[in-house]
Amino acid sequence: MTTRKPRSGEINGKDYFFVTEEKFHELCKAGQMLEYARVFENFYGIPRDFIEQNLSSGISVLLSIDWQGAFHLFKLMRKKVVSVFILPPSMEELRLRLQKRNSNSADEIERRLAEAQKEISKRDKYDYVIINDDIDKSVEEISSILNKERLKKLKEKPSLEDL
Repeated sequence: MTTRKPRSGEINGKDYFFVTEEKFHELCKAGQMLEYARVFENFYGIPRDFIEQNLSSGISVLLSIDWQGAFHLFKLMRKKVVSVFILPPSMEELRLRLQKRNSNSADEIERRLAEAQKEISKRDKYDYVIINDDIDKSVEEISSILNKERLKKLKEKPSLEDL
């Protein structure tokens, strides 16, 4: 969930849940967010109900969150979290990707690059690290990771013979 304006092509409920700042703060006060933070002038958070409903239905949830949010989720539900740190191929490529958005000023791009350096320094705390140099390959890698982790969980469940 975020208070930022949707970018071109983004769909409410698919890419993010886009809400007003007032609504966001109401949800936070009501304890409806698992985690939230202010990031680059906007608020981002994880709606508790959305996560709990999907997980209880056996649906995997993919979140794009910063390291602070990830570490908070580790504390709350470590056994249910599989973390993947996605690296850019290089800082120069990250700069080019930010510039292509055409929604960031030069100062904002520099701030984001500095923040990215801090985030990258935390990558060793994640379960997996991938380099996003090709979007299709990265999606395939993440899919493989999720399948591997699902199989691990199935193996951990007791069988009838264990009862």
